[in-house]
Amino acid sequence: MVDTRFFFFLLPAASCAFQTGGGSSVLSRPGTSSTQLSAADDDIASRRSFVAATTSAAILPIFTATAAANAEDSQMYSPKFVQQYDDFTPTEEGWSYKDVKIGKDGGVSAQDGDRVVFDWSGYTIGYFGRPFEAKGGPQGGAFDKELDYFRTVLGSKTMVTGLECALRGMKVGGIRQVIVPYGPLSYPPEDKEHDAVGPKPTTFSGMRALNFVLENPRVDRTLLFNVKLIRVDKSDGKGGFIRG
Repeated sequence: MVDTRFFFFLLPAASCAFQTGGGSSVLSRPGTSSTQLSAADDDIASRRSFVAATTSAAILPIFTATAAANAEDSQMYSPKFVQQYDDFTPTEEGWSYKDVKIGKDGGVSAQDGDRVVFDWSGYTIGYFGRPFEAKGGPQGGAFDKELDYFRTVLGSKTMVTGLECALRGMKVGGIRQVIVPYGPLSYPPEDKEHDAVGPKPTTFSGMRALNFVLENPRVDRTLLFNVKLIRVDKSDGKGGFIRG
């Protein structure tokens, strides 16, 4: 930002001359005629005009460049900066999904209050698609192995909101890809270690990749989650759950 106060020192003061009875601006000096002072005034006025013109010419490109930079910044935060994924189904809440595999016919659907057990992987899809939790993708790979799966109770607000919404209605065996935009549906900015709201990356490199994107307002912070629902445990009404 240009500090315009600096340029004020280049401009002549408006009160540098005394006013005579005739109204002309002259500076009374012994031995100087009115004609000489008038010529001197014309020369001073000419110099003032030159300084003002050159100063304006110097300031204009600076302000023009600043305005252009501000316009560029505003475009980076506009919706056009965020990529669109037409092959995903958008929801009213703001997250989008694609069902890779539908769960078992006649199976139990996950609802609020249920404890869900699922496997997952995550990618910074809006920023080079870098994995922050990679397990071979939603088809085959690590999804077919015995793992320490992620567990949460739907409605407990201990998981990314967009992902929690996506798990509702899924059936065991179902695989869903979920796109979560940055904001209320994603990881909360105050929980940098992701202890309060998961799922939390299991590696240091995954945490670093995720936080680099979440803390950088100049990149698309949209995330992609691949989830496979392993099990749905219903409440037993006594504070526990019946294994599904």
